[in-house]
Amino acid sequence: MKTALSLFRLSIFVLLCVPALPAASGQGAPSAASEEVRVLSLEAAWNQAEQQKDTRSLNLLLAETLSYIDYDGTLMDKPQFLASARARLLHPAQIANETIRAHIYGQSAVVTGVYRETGTDRGKPYRRRGRFTDTWIKLGKTWQCVASQSTLITHE
Repeated sequence: MKTALSLFRLSIFVLLCVPALPAASGQGAPSAASEEVRVLSLEAAWNQAEQQKDTRSLNLLLAETLSYIDYDGTLMDKPQFLASARARLLHPAQIANETIRAHIYGQSAVVTGVYRETGTDRGKPYRRRGRFTDTWIKLGKTWQCVASQSTLITHE
């Protein structure tokens, strides 16, 4: 488990710090399509980190100024979100995106999608399905999420 977390953190680090491949056209700047792929990869990494309660990786993915609105309307800043992710009574078994789409606007990206989450909360099983919008900004060569909002579709 410890090795898996170390490899996961290394992959997060690589995604965040290594610049995207230049566009095939020979220009030095990455294409919007390659940036979309990069941001979507970071979304998947976020799900994995949250599932594994890997707050070190989450810390790398989220901007210091994060504004996070949970499915129940709870507003959290970055420290509050990280605390909720490591809560001992919450055990997400699976967090997966069903549909997801990214749009790049210069140094910003907006990601929308539908997610499914299952697990236990205070010993009781839960299943959630919701829509989300995440806003990412590119600082230098690194993408970080600055805002996230989810809306519950079904709570089973």
